[in-house]
Amino acid sequence: MAQRSFSGDVAALYTRFRRGFPDHVVESLLANLEVQPHDRVLDLGCGTGQLTVPLAKRVKAVIGLDPEPDMLAHAIANANDKGIDNISWMFGTDEDLPTLRRLLGDEALGAITTATAIHLMDEKQLFTNSVPLLRPGGTVSVIANGTPLWLHDADWSRAIKNCLEDWLGRSADNHCGTDSASRARFRLEMEAVGLTVAETVIEYTAQLSMEQLIGNVFSALSTHLPGAAERLVFAEQVRRSLGDELDFSENVRVAALIGRKTN
Repeated sequence: MAQRSFSGDVAALYTRFRRGFPDHVVESLLANLEVQPHDRVLDLGCGTGQLTVPLAKRVKAVIGLDPEPDMLAHAIANANDKGIDNISWMFGTDEDLPTLRRLLGDEALGAITTATAIHLMDEKQLFTNSVPLLRPGGTVSVIANGTPLWLHDADWSRAIKNCLEDWLGRSADNHCGTDSASRARFRLEMEAVGLTVAETVIEYTAQLSMEQLIGNVFSALSTHLPGAAERLVFAEQVRRSLGDELDFSENVRVAALIGRKTN
């Protein structure tokens, strides 16, 4: 997994502002994954638990694996607040899957999920190392939880992109693995290790306040996150760019590439 800093303020912003998974999206994902109530699931690159926690409400047990201690601390607090006690939180990366296999044994998992984190991983090794861990019929899924807020076809999104590029001094075109070219590559790599691949898409509309809009952008900056004082300046620049708008409508497209182990 590529190393980027998601500690400190980034983790706090992530847990407060990062887009989660509404119940109807989780239910649709699980129906397509064909996860059973007795299954164990690995959420890889789990962050602050946006997917891990709702998964845990619906299966026997979940492992949340992430390389950032601050992210895991927020995830643990989130689960504790909700009274969820069937999650094992582990410090690690996709490179630790062979070690996890030695710990759990073969065919131990009903599903492996990774949500908007695969761009930080070696996907070829991830898919190769996932197969032995899956029970027959088990799945590995690459979930794109929407498009980065600065890459939508909307005036407010283009304004944010301009502000970001002014701040960073470079193009802000990173799709974080949500673009069609990356998704096509992931599909081919899944098929190369013998997985049968399908895609499911769930779309809904979310309303965002100005605070949520700016907070979500900050949560994605990791090593580029400005200090607290500079964030105020950046936020004011965004507000000026967006004029009198206070609420924003986002078309959220959740796309899951699902690779199924057929034997």
